[in-house]
Amino acid sequence: NLASPDPALWRRSLASFRSELERCAALGVEAVVTHPGNAVDGDVERGLEANARGLTDALEAVPGPRVLLELTAGTGTSIGATFEHLAAIRDGVSPAQRDRVGVCVDTCHAFAAGYDLVGDYEGVWAAYESVLPLETLELFHLNASRHGLGSHRDRHAGIGEGALGEAPFRALMRDPRFE
Repeated sequence: NLASPDPALWRRSLASFRSELERCAALGVEAVVTHPGNAVDGDVERGLEANARGLTDALEAVPGPRVLLELTAGTGTSIGATFEHLAAIRDGVSPAQRDRVGVCVDTCHAFAAGYDLVGDYEGVWAAYESVLPLETLELFHLNASRHGLGSHRDRHAGIGEGALGEAPFRALMRDPRFE
């Protein structure tokens, strides 16, 4: 948990994350997807800064693999449920390493976090582009949500089986911005 307020847990989390990056580098893996963690003390800003500090340290120590921050559903104390959170983390990474940090949008998480892929598809991407360059969006985790818009519940469903229906997935597959 790179967002942990507990210094000992943060150091263990950093060591674990660096080890994961080292394994990825050894295997030739291009990128690792990670959730930003939990600000268990409720201090989101501190959690975002701690995450960026940890990413900077790990990326400086391990050349090669990129890190893709996955948008979260916003369950409990998790950070990363807004594009602004992801932008703050990325912006907090040292300029020398920042280009190695991108984004993975999980469609279930996006919907659960309140991004209306069904009723305001274009608005979602306008919101993204208002804080992050679109080229930072490198990966989609495509799945539906068992719960409604803004539920903050991380419960995945098969495409076409959940609350999103099929329309947003068709739109994504046809969207020239994501070719």
